[in-house]
Parts: sequence; structure tokens; C-alpha cells
Amino acid sequence: MINQQYACYQTPIGCLQMGYKGDTLVALKKAEAEGDNGNKTPLTEQIYQELLEYFEGKRQRFTFKYRLNGTDFQMKVWQALLEIPYGETSTYKAIAQKIGNPKAARAVGAANHNNPIMIVVPCHRVIGSQGKLVGYAGGLDMKAALLQLEENFIHKMTPEGKESLPSK
Repeated sequence: MINQQYACYQTPIGCLQMGYKGDTLVALKKAEAEGDNGNKTPLTEQIYQELLEYFEGKRQRFTFKYRLNGTDFQMKVWQALLEIPYGETSTYKAIAQKIGNPKAARAVGAANHNNPIMIVVPCHRVIGSQGKLVGYAGGLDMKAALLQLEENFIHKMTPEGKESLPSK
């Protein structure tokens, strides 16, 4: 069994810590403070580059290998999160209904809170039923910034979902 290692990178939304085992990302979270950068590898460099492309509006999906570990319920919630399109939102209640447990909105919130791979598994796209931003492990400021980033860039896409070329 390979022990989890980590690397930290500074991004436009703060310092992010990547936990990995071998060639697989197993955790991505906001680092509490800058400090030890950990062990940077070709995998963490790829993750960092793809995250930067996401922050620049050039990437909607990630290609690196990752693995989620959780309960059956958490796995259902996280799978539902992966199905929320870039630039769109859903609610905790809608996710609960989607996974066949319509009264589990609070449990969906708990699963979101325990999402080990923020941004990639887009728990930031889940909002309260009244349209309010509620709960996010990275803080509500980070959640708002991610949603705003996606909203800004989605309008620059063509109807086919491809990036439009900048006008000269």
C-alpha cells in the first residue's frame, strides 16, 4: 500500500493541497496556510496546470486520474455532482431527489462537506433551495468566486460548447 503524499500550489483562489497515491489524486482541498510545499511530481504539475486552465476559463473537465473513497451514499452524491454541467447549479434538494432519497437534502449537504476533491467534483455548484450560497469547505467567498468564474466563462462559449475565438 502506497502512503498518501501531498503537494501544495498557489492558485488564484489561494493555496491548494493535493493528496495523491502513486499516479492518482485522492484529495484536493484548500490549504490552511502556505508553508511546506510537499513533494511535487509530474502528476501534481499536471493537476496544477489543468487547474490553472480551469481558472483561466480554458478547461471544463479534468483529465488526470482521481479516486473517491466514501460511503455508498456519499459516492451517489458525488456522482450526481459530476453530472452538474459547468456554469450551472443545482440544489441540495434536487440532488437528494436525483439519487432517489428526496428527504436527504441535509445528508447531501454533509456529503458535499466531505467531498475529498473540491473543484474537480464540483460541490461548489450546489446551492440552497432559495438560491442562496450555503456551506462550502473552502468558505463561501471561494464558492462565490468559483461560481462567478464559471458564469463569466460560460458566456464566452459558442452554442456547441466550444470556446469562441477572441476577436481581434
